[in-house]
Amino acid sequence: MHKHVEWDAPGGASVNAHYAKDEQHRVEPQPGMILTARYHGATVRIQVEAYKDGVSIGKVAALIGDDGERHDSHGDLNLGDMVRLPDDKRAFQSPRDEDD
Repeated sequence: MHKHVEWDAPGGASVNAHYAKDEQHRVEPQPGMILTARYHGATVRIQVEAYKDGVSIGKVAALIGDDGERHDSHGDLNLGDMVRLPDDKRAFQSPRDEDD
């Protein structure tokens, strides 16, 4: 069963908006890919298991707070939760979240 998540709007980091200008480079999510979204101010990474009709389905692989620290949970979301991520909620990873 998938956990219902009210994702934050990606704002200026919107993957969908970026590729609307450059369709030839748009990539359909595939199993194993890691996608990024925002949830209650945190960065969430999701490992894709399936993709259908503009929605990725996968497990929460990482939760990174606005302090840059990794967490096991954030709000109602936990590592390992199975979630659905619509394309319009996908976000580019913010520079402060990049691994060294």
